[in-house]
Amino acid sequence: MNFATTYFRILSAERLKMAKSPISLLVLISPLIALLIGLLSSPSGDWIALMSAMVMIHGMLLLPMLTGVFTSFVCRFEHAGGGWKQLLVLPLTRTGVYLGKFTIVLLLLAGTQLLLFGSIVLTGLIHGMASPVPWGFLVSKMLLGLLACIPLAALQMFVSLIWSSFAAPLALNFALTIPNILVANSATYGPYYPWAQPMILMLPIEGTGFGAFNVPLGTLLAVVGGSAVLFIAMGMIYFSKKEV
Repeated sequence: MNFATTYFRILSAERLKMAKSPISLLVLISPLIALLIGLLSSPSGDWIALMSAMVMIHGMLLLPMLTGVFTSFVCRFEHAGGGWKQLLVLPLTRTGVYLGKFTIVLLLLAGTQLLLFGSIVLTGLIHGMASPVPWGFLVSKMLLGLLACIPLAALQMFVSLIWSSFAAPLALNFALTIPNILVANSATYGPYYPWAQPMILMLPIEGTGFGAFNVPLGTLLAVVGGSAVLFIAMGMIYFSKKEV
């Protein structure tokens, strides 16, 4: 079976799994929390201040944690009851299986970002912002946040493929998410820390001289892109050699 056929079969199978699971409801959690924070804030008519308040907890904690939950989830069924053995003995390409599952994770993250975008716009309208909605700026920040999740998702996928436990990768992910605010203070280490990259790229405070937020966007994108390629390659190489 060729790559394309495998890829779309995996997408279809994962969609059916999600339909029978509450995992898709987790997409709502962070946008709803951001909405509550936004409604309780006092942005004084400033879209940037409003977005900063709503994105802080989302980018610093919730989005990295959700990335770990989603990656662990797409591997959970295969780890249970010899599922990998049943899947990989089928005439499927391993590249298609890996990329199909990885795509599901990115789609869940994209849904989270889309709902966050809607929450920011809705909150601004409720606050009666006098200035127009900065559509381009908001969209670019949501896309940058999604882009920053790619290396983290690939790294978490790699860990989830190695460990059969559902809880162990989550515990590791949560533990490595907590230091984000401290790591972001460092222009030396912050840009290279996958768990901090979503917050660094999403918060609209570039050029303030505050740690990693003062690193040029081009440098951040190069780091994110390079690490995404590295971690995806690691996962695919491991998965291609995984014993069944």
